[in-house]
Amino acid sequence: MTGLASRAAVPTRPGALGRALGGALLMGAALGAGTELGPVVADALGLTGFAARMVPALLVSAVAVPLVGYALRRRGGSLKDIGFAGAGANARALLVGAGVTLAAAVLVLGAGTAAGMLRWTRPDLFALTGYVVTNGVVALLLEALPEETTLRGYAWTSLRDRFGGLGAALGTTALFLITPGVSTVVGAGVAHLFGRAAGPVGVAPGGQDPVGYLILLTVFGVMLLAARTATRRAPLCAAIGAHLTFLTVNRVVFEGDRRDAGWYAELSSPGVELLVPVYVLVAAAGFAVWRRVERRRGDGPDGSGP
Repeated sequence: MTGLASRAAVPTRPGALGRALGGALLMGAALGAGTELGPVVADALGLTGFAARMVPALLVSAVAVPLVGYALRRRGGSLKDIGFAGAGANARALLVGAGVTLAAAVLVLGAGTAAGMLRWTRPDLFALTGYVVTNGVVALLLEALPEETTLRGYAWTSLRDRFGGLGAALGTTALFLITPGVSTVVGAGVAHLFGRAAGPVGVAPGGQDPVGYLILLTVFGVMLLAARTATRRAPLCAAIGAHLTFLTVNRVVFEGDRRDAGWYAELSSPGVELLVPVYVLVAAAGFAVWRRVERRRGDGPDGSGP
């Protein structure tokens, strides 16, 4: 593609903002509708357990990802334009995202354990493996894949093309913060249509403390952007790997008893959960280092995929 063609493809400011907002609204709508329709469909099919959990996850990804692909194809593009690549590059970037995030979690949570802030139960390896696999599949389809495709993929690239890297980072983070609120509104509407009890509507899902939730979401968003720009090839898959690992670590460590994960930590005080944003920031620093290393090797990421 020539420089002239590339420049012609850059959207106007309203166009870039509209595309980015559309990506966020799409994710919020897909998540809200999928999580409410999923149980209805599962009940109608007589599904329980893992199969029932898969229904809303499949619905969310089946709505969000193809619609992003359709929007890109209308402009003569493809999913590769927002950070996907071939299977090999996707897998490598996914492992980078997962590995850096896991290393940061082990470092920070390990230090917390040494300081007496965490005390671990005896692991049930069979149950833990089963949980990590089944939760990983559901979390990938329900959250990591569609959120990264719509936000750090479609929204981020739309903003970057017009406003540059910093503007894209700020805009995508702001959109990330409104997405859960959109999902609660859509979810409440869908629940009403099917005569189901609607969950609370607000900026944070499930009645969580909105201030604490938005602060953590902001820090998490910064880490995901760092992951998204860490690798040259398939950069979006690095963000997907980081997202999935974050969800898995937190659910095992802090919710493993309630989720029958086979392993969890007992906290010395509720404030120990502040270790989460700490390890997230350490992971963000790790992705920044990874990006610098690739740049020095001559593979500096440009954030656009292969």
